[in-house]
Amino acid sequence: MARVIAGVGTSHVPAIGAAIDNSITGDDYWSPLFAGYEAARDWMRALEPDVAIVVYNDHASAFSLELIPTFAIGVADEFPPADEGYGPRDVPVVQGHPELAWHLAESLILDGFDMTIANKLPVDHGLTVPLSILFGEVDPWPCPVVPVCVNVIQYPAPTGRRCFQLGQTIARVLEDYPDDLRVVVFGTGGMSHQLQGERAGLINREFDLAFLDALSADPHSLVEKEHVEYLREAGSEGIELVMWLIMRGALPASVKEIHRHYHVPASNTGAGLIVFEPA
Repeated sequence: MARVIAGVGTSHVPAIGAAIDNSITGDDYWSPLFAGYEAARDWMRALEPDVAIVVYNDHASAFSLELIPTFAIGVADEFPPADEGYGPRDVPVVQGHPELAWHLAESLILDGFDMTIANKLPVDHGLTVPLSILFGEVDPWPCPVVPVCVNVIQYPAPTGRRCFQLGQTIARVLEDYPDDLRVVVFGTGGMSHQLQGERAGLINREFDLAFLDALSADPHSLVEKEHVEYLREAGSEGIELVMWLIMRGALPASVKEIHRHYHVPASNTGAGLIVFEPA
């Protein structure tokens, strides 16, 4: 059977990818952020997962306001880096795992999750930046990826409860997969930030740190958190944090926190990273 061996929650700030791509991670502005990634990268190299399920949101690269799936899953052989207006990132093409992806799609849909099946899916910074954060500058990426895309752009986004339930179901249906695979689940996005309006530049350190504490010790308190609280406390883009609950739902109730890092600002965002293994 396949099984979840670890979970990662991480911000997917596009400027982090740009810092890597332009070789400025050692600059005064960026070095404190990237210094906090080294322990997680060492851990990931030692972990050597067979597959990564990466939960992220698209930023008008594969989808637009004309077509907005609540949950989508990529089932292709590969996923090219998207052109986000300034050319695609110079990173490896993301290799898929069609067999596992189709198993997940079938099982999740028959279990009541209306997944949109994506046979073609360019992936933007929402997915490639987390890979860069955890795997570093490598070619190729060290494991195949199953992309799971979540709508947190257009109201209404899925609730935290539904996201947590999706993670629980992913973990359960992995157990029915015939091959022995070691899977790491990424939940990405956030943390607190707002990109527009009167509150542009909002960063709420207290909220972000409390979220990390609860994600580790009391995830069910986050499951009940309403959209409006994310918006009020963490800014309009803080709602991305519901995607971390898919990752946490895929893990058992009791987890071991391996690594945590929080830094502000990363661009105009509170950047967080947390790593779990089953206890």
